[in-house]
Amino acid sequence: MRIIKQINNNAALALDGNGNEIVVLGRGVGFPKMPYELTDLSRIERTFYDVDPQYLSLAASLSQPVLSASANIAEQAEIELDCELNPNLPFTLADHLNFALERFKKGIDVRTPLAYDVKHLYPRETELGYRALDMIEKEAGIRLPDTEAVNVALHLINAETESGDMHSMMTALKIISEVDSIVEKRLEIKLDKDSFHYSRFTMHLRYLIQRLASGKQVKTGSGEMLRQLAREYPQVYMCTRDVEAYFRDTWGWQCNQEELLYLMLHINRVQEKNQG
Repeated sequence: MRIIKQINNNAALALDGNGNEIVVLGRGVGFPKMPYELTDLSRIERTFYDVDPQYLSLAASLSQPVLSASANIAEQAEIELDCELNPNLPFTLADHLNFALERFKKGIDVRTPLAYDVKHLYPRETELGYRALDMIEKEAGIRLPDTEAVNVALHLINAETESGDMHSMMTALKIISEVDSIVEKRLEIKLDKDSFHYSRFTMHLRYLIQRLASGKQVKTGSGEMLRQLAREYPQVYMCTRDVEAYFRDTWGWQCNQEELLYLMLHINRVQEKNQG
């Protein structure tokens, strides 16, 4: 393996056997004069493909235990979530954890907004977040507070999305939380956030938000059905209109008749299950 550029004493940029650029971690791999041939491949502890160049300088500032823990978390998440995660995840997560460890040493515990929503909307990622605390403790020797599990989960969720846009994900969580409040107030119910039907409702909202934000709405020509349901379920219809007004006034999104119909069906379902 040809080592071509130092990141720090224990990390370097290298070329694999096919000429692909990779980031390698290993004790002392970045120490010799560059470039050089590394013949003892047992010294390589980790390899990372397709890393964005902007994260190379970040890698230089990260401690080996934290980066190692982050790589373990990313590897485990890819297996359990059964999907390809953003290749930059080990570095963005390690950067966050580095800062979290610094805050912890200073006695600062920062709680994540919408933590309750994250736990209910993304239970698998949250469970991985809690287990990630064990991995961090094993590598870095410090036990972070349970509140950090949600932050790890957010990084995993972000790495699952094609855009890798943390801001968009946090915005969607905020919107879902506010829609929940509208539904609860208008229908005078308390949503059962542990129920299967609530899970389906929020899944629908997540995809609806994506469609509204991208301007690609469902078109099925089912407007007549909306009018019929509005007569049968006036309270649910008014609730749907409240949500529509929130989308329009707060985000500038216009819902077509088809989207309103599907939204109304989901709201009606969670109301029925709450009453049942």
